[in-house]
Amino acid sequence: MKKALVIQTAHLGDVILSTAVVEKLHRSFKGIEIDFLLKKGNESVLANHPKLRRIYCFDKKSKWNSFWELQSEIKKEKYDLVVNLQRFFTSGLLAIMSGAETVIGFDKNPLSFFYHKKYAHRFEPESMLHEVERNLILVSEIADDGWAAPKLYPSAVDYEKTEREDPYICVAPASKWFTKQWPAENWIKALKHSPPGMDVLLIGSEEDRALCSQIESADTTGAVKNTAGEYSLLEVAALMERASMNFTNDSAPLHIASALNAPVTALFCSTIPGFGFYPLSENSMVLETGRKLSCRPCGLHGRKKCPEQHFNCTDISIKAVVDRMSR
Repeated sequence: MKKALVIQTAHLGDVILSTAVVEKLHRSFKGIEIDFLLKKGNESVLANHPKLRRIYCFDKKSKWNSFWELQSEIKKEKYDLVVNLQRFFTSGLLAIMSGAETVIGFDKNPLSFFYHKKYAHRFEPESMLHEVERNLILVSEIADDGWAAPKLYPSAVDYEKTEREDPYICVAPASKWFTKQWPAENWIKALKHSPPGMDVLLIGSEEDRALCSQIESADTTGAVKNTAGEYSLLEVAALMERASMNFTNDSAPLHIASALNAPVTALFCSTIPGFGFYPLSENSMVLETGRKLSCRPCGLHGRKKCPEQHFNCTDISIKAVVDRMSR
């Protein structure tokens, strides 16, 4: 095996978790060249990745123009292997039109009958099968038998820019899906009890700045600082790696923590850990409501509002959050 392409054009968290496949292929095939195809906007998280040769960006805003440009470039490479982790039509079409010697993917892709090898997409909430395990199934017959964790590679500059003298915790309060978010008022209550001498850094993208400002403005100690939009993705990763604790929702920052084995406490509101996106860090904990709610989970990805209008899935112990601030 000399050259491989990994395709994952879904959300940022999915890209991060799919790096386990890159690690597995790199370890299993000496000298292999690995390329990666992702959605435009997510490419910075793989910058400086030492095990990737090239990154392709699929621009979904100009979908078919981007598709044909990519198809031409990919076909020229004459890959030995294409691993398609995405289950949608366009990724399947790129995979089968690649001309690769072997194309592997999940059977849920509508074009999977053209693959050389397809595998069931095992979605097993009761068995707690992790997304990384699901992905690694695709290369289980060609790679070694060992576990491979997802991994990111912040640069020396990323670490230098985020260096801090005082101890700190990171809080990522936002999510693309509203029902995945622990409410701002709960964070405000919890952060009033943050350990003395401990800074609290609110992290996220520029889009998350307003939410983080709401939390910061309620602080009277000066410990809570809104840094949303101030750091790149890999700078955020460097910041999280050295934090005393990271607090996240079921969202991309959780998977950043997993990819760096950073300490993390993940709050699951409308979704459940059984979907397979729970933390992998050695020092990790999942917090969720103790209520037995017939409406939870209300969906795989969360929703823009609570369908039942009560949002009881956010009833997570504030004390449990506070207790993890000093762990």
